[in-house]
Amino acid sequence: MSDFVSRLNELRASSASTNKEIADSIGISVRGFQFYLSGTKEPTLSKLIALADFFNVSLEYLTGRSDNPEIINRVTSRD
Repeated sequence: MSDFVSRLNELRASSASTNKEIADSIGISVRGFQFYLSGTKEPTLSKLIALADFFNVSLEYLTGRSDNPEIINRVTSRD
């Protein structure tokens, strides 16, 4: 099971939302969301962003690249 699939299942289990509510919020069918949960299909970048926004976690956390779920705003300055 990929890091993304593990994280998505973990977030889904800790959420009070139903699969239908999550699927509706990101603009896919319930079956499509179930494909993500099982690892049968991978979401597009826009759907990954929508999922991260829904669960209020960073893309890095959702995809398993970080263990910190917090969203960090990076500000760069140009001198």
